[in-house]
Amino acid sequence: MKNNPSNNFSDQNSGHLMRLPRAVYIGYDSLDGLGRLMINENLQGPICVASGPNVRNLLGGRLADGLKSFQTLWVVIDSPTEVMARILEQKAKDKNAKTILAFGGGKTIDVAKVASVHLSLPMVSVPTSASHDGISSPFASLRDSGRPYSIVTVPPVMIVVDLNVILKAPPRLMKGGFGDMIAKLTAVKDWELGRDERGEYFGDYSANLARMSAQHVMDKAALISQTNPEGVRALVEALISSGVAAGIAGSSRPCSGAEHLISHALEIIAPGKGLHGEKTGLSTVITAKLHGLDWAAVRQSLIDAGCPVNFEQLGINKEQVVEAMMMAPKIRPDRYTILHKLKLSKPEIESLIFHTKVIDE
Repeated sequence: MKNNPSNNFSDQNSGHLMRLPRAVYIGYDSLDGLGRLMINENLQGPICVASGPNVRNLLGGRLADGLKSFQTLWVVIDSPTEVMARILEQKAKDKNAKTILAFGGGKTIDVAKVASVHLSLPMVSVPTSASHDGISSPFASLRDSGRPYSIVTVPPVMIVVDLNVILKAPPRLMKGGFGDMIAKLTAVKDWELGRDERGEYFGDYSANLARMSAQHVMDKAALISQTNPEGVRALVEALISSGVAAGIAGSSRPCSGAEHLISHALEIIAPGKGLHGEKTGLSTVITAKLHGLDWAAVRQSLIDAGCPVNFEQLGINKEQVVEAMMMAPKIRPDRYTILHKLKLSKPEIESLIFHTKVIDE
């Protein structure tokens, strides 16, 4: 069988390669024992630590103490771009780094994934917020020239989550993570559509894992709204499980469908308005309706979790949402979704967004 280097197979009869993290540690004050955990996994220094400027200022001292048995090099990540990944790669190479450690949010982790692939180095993911499922997935989202796009990388070899750090992160980031998680409900439906109408590979196990993870956080929505430790832990575990589902599938299909395409289109049309997960969560209400799911229950889960329930709360107006939904199928024409199937007209979109209450009439 010919190898496809992207590992993103669409043929139902093709094989695909699963890439998964080998160790996940979730606990309280995990940063303090980070060095020991890395030694246990035979990870070596020097360690190139990638982090954003705010994370380094707030938590850099604690991380440095946890890694005191290693020589470390810090690189500040200021943008989720290929250029930034190349800068990180070069600095790690200059210092003969043996491990890359991403300490921060989604942008930092994604850039570190790309650099680690370029250098064939192991990457450790140490998230500081529960805002995205890139914590564990083998995919990275970058934004060169202002347009978001995803590329295949490899998952972190190890993930270390300090729940005390996550609990102290801005609550809005957690709500974004909730929105990103419920998106799996409609992403899986779009994947089923690709299987049924285009003959795409479909993995029952990874689809069920993603769907179960979404349902689990919906059941914990009120606890997540309260930043309750039980709810936060459930969200973290679900985000990690979702990323693992993508690794099992060999593609981001179980995690990303039409709702993500709408969010990506809004990033182009209304840049800087709302978090990715906030826009994805709202878009899931729309796509749930299109798939015949209980969209009102999805919307209620956003309310229960304290998330935005209409786009105006994010500073996005009706015209921008309509434009984004018209643009969304063109973002990834190769990824067949309910939007590609239905080819909604502008009046149909306007009726849909009013009906689902994501835009106020």
